[in-house]
Amino acid sequence: MPTERLQKIIAAAGITSRRKAEELITGGLVSVNGQAVTELGSKADPEHDHIRVNGKLLHGAERHVYLLMNKPKGYVTTLKDPEHRPTVMDLLHRVGARVYPVGRLDYASEGLLLLTNDGEFANLLMKAASHVPKTYMVKVAGTPPPEGLARLREGISIPSDRGKRVRTAPARIQVIRNAANPWYEVTLTEGRNRQIRRMFEEIGHHVEKIKRVRYGPLQLDVHPGEYRKLSGDEVAKLKLLTRGSVRK
Repeated sequence: MPTERLQKIIAAAGITSRRKAEELITGGLVSVNGQAVTELGSKADPEHDHIRVNGKLLHGAERHVYLLMNKPKGYVTTLKDPEHRPTVMDLLHRVGARVYPVGRLDYASEGLLLLTNDGEFANLLMKAASHVPKTYMVKVAGTPPPEGLARLREGISIPSDRGKRVRTAPARIQVIRNAANPWYEVTLTEGRNRQIRRMFEEIGHHVEKIKRVRYGPLQLDVHPGEYRKLSGDEVAKLKLLTRGSVRK
């Protein structure tokens, strides 16, 4: 078998995403045939080389598993939580592989979440440049003025996690239910942390509820707390969508 980059081998083995694998390599936690490797360009043969990650021997690529979950409110999308809150991993039973979330929905949000052990696939989906559309049902406190919604549709400056301000990509926003606290359908082509909440806060309105209902070609079709495997056709459509976006 030809040699491959170490981070790709580690991701294919279901240990973690490619990005996290790179951090393990540069952190000196990966060895090949007994020698520590810290260069990201390093390659190995997964069939013949002995590759260890944090002291544990890799056993080759896992069978890839792709899941669609309806994340309930009150769960975090991490493997473990330092505050001991429930995580989406607590909802998984007899999956047959160690999967991890693709991106995240925050603690108070709910809806469609993907989980997989295919690190390469997860890495492509998590890149903002992949431009995979994601649609949310959003309930807002108070009624934003038309000019405020226009700013959101065109792209608006919001604070990032690092304190700097960033400009969002144009968003598609449609009114679903007019009320004192209206509901909107919001479609984004990027995935910044707490983006929708920060967008509406920027025009003076608090977001009360967020539920993701579509992710690319996928629609939310399971009950809260439940999950299902993606079909081969669904996986193929997602992969085609990410590859097409990367080429642009």
